[in-house]
Amino acid sequence: MYSIVATQPGDISVLQKQEIELSEILPNQVLIKNQSIGVNFIDIYFRKGLYPWPQENNLVLGSEGAGTIEAVGTDVVNFRIGDRVAYAQPNNAYSTHRILDANFVVRIPDAISFDQAAAAMLKGLTVRYLLRDSFEVKPHHTVLFHAAAGGVGLIAGQWMRVIGAKAIGTAGNDDKCNLAKNHGYEETINYSNENFLDRVQEMTNQLGVDVVYDSVGKDTMFNSFKALKRHGTVVSFGQSSGAYTDLQMTDLAFGSFHLTRPTLFHFYANRNWLENASADLFELISSEKIILDQITKYPLEDVAQAHTDIENRKTTGSVILEI
Repeated sequence: MYSIVATQPGDISVLQKQEIELSEILPNQVLIKNQSIGVNFIDIYFRKGLYPWPQENNLVLGSEGAGTIEAVGTDVVNFRIGDRVAYAQPNNAYSTHRILDANFVVRIPDAISFDQAAAAMLKGLTVRYLLRDSFEVKPHHTVLFHAAAGGVGLIAGQWMRVIGAKAIGTAGNDDKCNLAKNHGYEETINYSNENFLDRVQEMTNQLGVDVVYDSVGKDTMFNSFKALKRHGTVVSFGQSSGAYTDLQMTDLAFGSFHLTRPTLFHFYANRNWLENASADLFELISSEKIILDQITKYPLEDVAQAHTDIENRKTTGSVILEI
């Protein structure tokens, strides 16, 4: 048994392999042998120290995974040894084994593989809270979604196609734009050679969009507000280009705009929400309304390379680690 540990905040050189000894399982916990582990930008934020560490050093990164239950606590009644399960909880996933509170674990349907579950759990539940709970997207809405070819973006495009909304996606090159179009986006914008604000205004006859989903931050946020119609909403859920620090409250008055900065784990902590949201996600995957055909795989020990490729925007779709 081993983990990949960040010895301190920093670049990929802080990631080190260390053997582990598991603590005793508490009555409400389960022991999971990981099979597949998701890699997300939140892991990079933690590694760099952009998010506060829960401890001084030796932090095991990783926020989602899928595997098999190897032991259950005395109070656990909903899971048994051998159950196939998945989870999305911050840190401690880059490991062969993980102990978790049973309330944070969901059972995987037989039709869904470990790789699919690890690729979709955090990202898919993120899409669910974005499209249903942060701003409820309806068929009559026009949506601008940045980073449309990323793991969250590709799931979001397909989910919005199910809803029937008009989805406009941005991406960094023509290949990524074509990928996004094949995953539910009606229109795409290559932001490397087009001004996304000008293109959105053209596409909407100068009306703007109902909602912008922005996980990019510094490079996009200013024009994300300008892309809105009056009373529109910006949902900020990440900052891959850095934090946007220039917002003034009076900026919202320009169009009576709404702004929200939701976080998955504030929803995830509600067991009823988790069960319902997971059921929604797994049903869409099982029925192939959401297809996870863009999964890049690395061995767990090569997680540093995975981080490098994600930061340099060399990946599309989801990135997972296999054990």
